[in-house]
Amino acid sequence: MEASVENDKLVVSLYVGNIPFGVTEESMAEFFNTQMRLAGLSQAPSNPVLAVQINQDKNFAFLEFRSVDETTQAMAFDGIIFQGQSLKIRRPHDYRPLPGISEQPAFHVPGVVSTVVPDSPHKLFIGGLPNYLNDDQVKELLTSFGPLKAFNLVKDSATSLSKGYAFCEYVDIGATDQAVAGLNGMQLGDKKLIVQRASVGAKNANPTAIIETPVTLQVPGLQRLQNSGLPTEVLCLLNMVMPEELLDDEDYEEILEDIREECCKYGSVRSIEIPRPIDGVEVPGCGKIFVEYGSAADCQKAMQALTGRKFANRVVVTKYYNPDMYHRHEF
Repeated sequence: MEASVENDKLVVSLYVGNIPFGVTEESMAEFFNTQMRLAGLSQAPSNPVLAVQINQDKNFAFLEFRSVDETTQAMAFDGIIFQGQSLKIRRPHDYRPLPGISEQPAFHVPGVVSTVVPDSPHKLFIGGLPNYLNDDQVKELLTSFGPLKAFNLVKDSATSLSKGYAFCEYVDIGATDQAVAGLNGMQLGDKKLIVQRASVGAKNANPTAIIETPVTLQVPGLQRLQNSGLPTEVLCLLNMVMPEELLDDEDYEEILEDIREECCKYGSVRSIEIPRPIDGVEVPGCGKIFVEYGSAADCQKAMQALTGRKFANRVVVTKYYNPDMYHRHEF
């Protein structure tokens, strides 16, 4: 009987990890109650969260809910940002599921990226990540293909440092192949990314799409080049500017000048191209920056120096570009 009472308590409790330092139990209860109401997950007028217990030393808390179903639906907030921290929401470790009751929330909260990536045909493995990239920087690279539903950068439990690989799933499953086509084999610093479906069985789910993607897919912001690994005189910089930052003439000139000044540090710069947005026209290469150097050796120096650097708070991604295509303005 005691065990059953204990489990009754566990089925309405959730563990919350990575909580902000110095947060109060009241502010946490208020945050979750508000989020539940905003997402339409609160099932009665009063507050779904009855109590919060915080362990300040260990940086975690327990939430107690008024109903089993609201507890399950609140799992959808795993990964939500609270005071700048991405919260980790789990069942208590000694929780036992109730028979006949759904374990997973029925709802995806828009904008919330879960910290658990369940096994599915659309789960992606991202390997070869430089260890200095943190969660936000890796997420930024991945979200250029669409919003994420779930993301987990695997870390060493003792040091909390990245182990250089991650898993993710996109909200729109159509973005999965685009991300594979755009990121797999891309040079990032001194490493090459490996991006593929995490489950072997799913790799061949649609073999034709996978064979064709590098050729036919116009991936936003990234284009697969067969020789992207070999140094050329032209460097393509990604994730450095957003198209809307290039609309104003003065801003454009300032960005051009900043980039010229930075890129001249590594060798002689022959030309720079930054395609600008034109109203109602899809401009090829808009959002990318192309820098032509006097030699492939200078270009290689620039790549090594710029990859992974921060520019306007964004992580710079680089790759070599085909000089013939550059001169033909095929961006």
